[in-house]
Amino acid sequence: MLISATSAPSTGDNVWVLVSTALVLMMCIPGLFLFYGGLVRGKNVLSIAAQCLALTAMGIVMWWAFGYSLVFGKSYAGGFLGQIFGGGEHFGFAGLGAESSPYESRISSATFALFQAMFAAITPALIIGAVAERMKFSAVMVFSFLWTILVYYPVAHAVWGATGAFSGLANPEASFKAADFAGGIVVHMTSGWSALLLCILVGPRAGFGKRPMTPHSMVLCVVGTGLLWAGWYGFNAGSALAADSVAIQAFLTTTLGAATATLSWATIEKLHRGKISVLGLCSGAIAGLATVTNAAGFVSGGSAVVIGLLAGAISYWACSMLKPKFGYDDALDTFGVHGVGGTIGALATALLMDAQANAAGGALVSKGLLKGQLLAMLLCILLSLTMTWIIAKVVAATIGLRATEEAEAQGLDIADHGEEGYYHN
Repeated sequence: MLISATSAPSTGDNVWVLVSTALVLMMCIPGLFLFYGGLVRGKNVLSIAAQCLALTAMGIVMWWAFGYSLVFGKSYAGGFLGQIFGGGEHFGFAGLGAESSPYESRISSATFALFQAMFAAITPALIIGAVAERMKFSAVMVFSFLWTILVYYPVAHAVWGATGAFSGLANPEASFKAADFAGGIVVHMTSGWSALLLCILVGPRAGFGKRPMTPHSMVLCVVGTGLLWAGWYGFNAGSALAADSVAIQAFLTTTLGAATATLSWATIEKLHRGKISVLGLCSGAIAGLATVTNAAGFVSGGSAVVIGLLAGAISYWACSMLKPKFGYDDALDTFGVHGVGGTIGALATALLMDAQANAAGGALVSKGLLKGQLLAMLLCILLSLTMTWIIAKVVAATIGLRATEEAEAQGLDIADHGEEGYYHN
């Protein structure tokens, strides 16, 4: 998240960030639903829809009630609690309105809070792709509620908050300097690494590796990919928090990163399997978007192409070779795309930071950015894995994580929601 305070609130900048807020909301509903929903079997498509809708709603209400304050507040600064959470002074959006945000004076504090609400809402929704078709709805909701508090909020506070230990742009007194323009660490690494462990703990789908589990509608997946790509401009370019040259740069790098990764994935798939699949094209685009997120407003167009090439190649390897080798059932490749992509992008940011693209970000290089970035990434992985294990064990011991064998065979559309969306396959 780019932080600066140079002028009074601007109507144009407020409008841009509010439009970006709507674009990020579109990424989850309907973008993520259509992308994930097209990839599952027909008997589970409504379960994905329900999870995306419910998690978005829950994430927004949590953010209003206490999430924004715990991430971007300051009242807990100085003590142990302040190393984990920001403060309690903005519970219920108290004190937020038309005045300048302390994180960017060109937009109002309410606009900033609303924009950030969408990040908090979509992040746990990314995780469900790894456990699709076998984790029951109630478990998804309870797990996500606890995970948001114990993983997303602390990492977001550490990297973006005004008193965060790694917040190089927002906190001049930060112990270490890290850079995350739009959520490579905060969103993609947290969700991706948590998804890897969660899918292992939940276990594979019945019949995994023994019978085909083909997507029921690649058409829906392509539509979802297009909506995600379009929405990602709000995600990345909106994170400039103003309609300025940095937003334009982030728009450019997002475009190049996604396009290059699409071609990179497709080329490797052609060489490896002999054909280019539509699923591969979609996966490459999303991998590129996830990977360039951390660096979007910090790097040049040429560096974005490099990031895209790496995203397509390494994410393809993670999804097509690493996953089969170890046998974990990451159903919709959340780890391979978001976890791997977010990790590559975070490291690439520290190595490719360009002062000409972003002077504020470039200044971090002289302050030990690489060391701070690596430490922030390590913290993210350790916290994500540790808390995911604890939360999953608590949920399993109370309400249970997994649907019954009968419910899984029947499909979660009917078992969890009493509705049927598409033909079964």
